[in-house]
Amino acid sequence: MSLAAHLEELGLPLVEEQLKHPTVAGIASGDLDEAVFRSWLEQDYLFLLDYVRVFSRLAWQAPAAHLGDLVDLAHSTFHEELSLHRSLAAEFAADLEGASKGPACAAYTRFLLDSAASYGDGLAALYPCMWGYSTLGLRLAENPPAEPRYRRWVDTYADSGFAELTRRCAQMLDEAGPDRERAEQFFLEGMRHELDFWNVPVS
Repeated sequence: MSLAAHLEELGLPLVEEQLKHPTVAGIASGDLDEAVFRSWLEQDYLFLLDYVRVFSRLAWQAPAAHLGDLVDLAHSTFHEELSLHRSLAAEFAADLEGASKGPACAAYTRFLLDSAASYGDGLAALYPCMWGYSTLGLRLAENPPAEPRYRRWVDTYADSGFAELTRRCAQMLDEAGPDRERAEQFFLEGMRHELDFWNVPVS
């Protein structure tokens, strides 16, 4: 079994926990309090800005075969995923520019940026976000919310293009060949941050 596939097996119980989280359950049902999703959008916007920095830091260390992959991931995150957030933010009256990181966002981005000092550690640390959201998107798309704004969010992460980006991350992780036990530690810590991230601050 490849390292990425092994990590995915370890991560599945934490995906199930995310699906049960009130924020995710509210997106799935389409009746999540708009104030909660507005806050989540603000936090995720700030997260994604640092996620671009993580990809960029890893690109500096990448073998030539994957330099373009990491540049593509940074570009896709900055231009496509952040574009979605700006569009949804307008519909929820989110204040992206005026937002500040809550505790979960600050802890997660600090972990990712620190992990990216090492190519293998950084890939293992970021994989929960790529694989986790792709998996959540596919699961939620099985019975998508009727509310069109939440449906659009689900469709973004259930998209085949996002799944392809996730597969590219898996390939990079497998080829990097980090220590298996160390990769597990970074991956599982990332998965715990993913779960905590749904506890958004709402004023």
